[in-house]
Amino acid sequence: MSFRQQTPKRRLITNIVAHYSDHRNDLHIDFKGRCGYCNDIHTWRVASFEIDHFIPRMKDKKPFLTIKTETDYSNLVYSCKSCNNSKSNKWPSNDQNIHNQNNEGFIDPCEDEYNDQFTRLNNGQIRPTTALGNWIYNALKLHKPQHEVIWSIEQATELITEAKELLNGISDEDLAKKTKDSLLAFYDKYFEYTNQLGNI
Repeated sequence: MSFRQQTPKRRLITNIVAHYSDHRNDLHIDFKGRCGYCNDIHTWRVASFEIDHFIPRMKDKKPFLTIKTETDYSNLVYSCKSCNNSKSNKWPSNDQNIHNQNNEGFIDPCEDEYNDQFTRLNNGQIRPTTALGNWIYNALKLHKPQHEVIWSIEQATELITEAKELLNGISDEDLAKKTKDSLLAFYDKYFEYTNQLGNI
């Protein structure tokens, strides 16, 4: 199945900011609250989302970007902590203008081509579909089970929301009141527990 439903697209934001973190709200909007790399939605993440520099700020403990380009919106990615930490300052080409070569390196997650590197199994696991995708998969540690769990919770949430709407629309004559009340209580409890994930 498709790795993700939509490719995030950055708006053309050129305003000068004091620090790249000043772009957090805009990135949250443009990436629709999802990690650009693994597509996990921030709702189920315990750790806060971060901002990754697609082209790293530092390489081999030396500045790789200028102060000006460090705040350039077009180089920023809304990222979960896991992907941001895994990517770190990896940049195999050692050239800012070469994102990947010889099937090593990265593709900007705002490019449609990024979607072609991966697929999702029915259980939510991410799998690479190209040689470059395999390199990115290992570099970002997309094999971590957290991606499968978060995807599964999101899918279950969508199904439960649909079922709850259907149940609310069924009269008590068509569905025994006791069954209806039990199911609605179950759904309410499910959402209560999942909402607590953010407080753990």
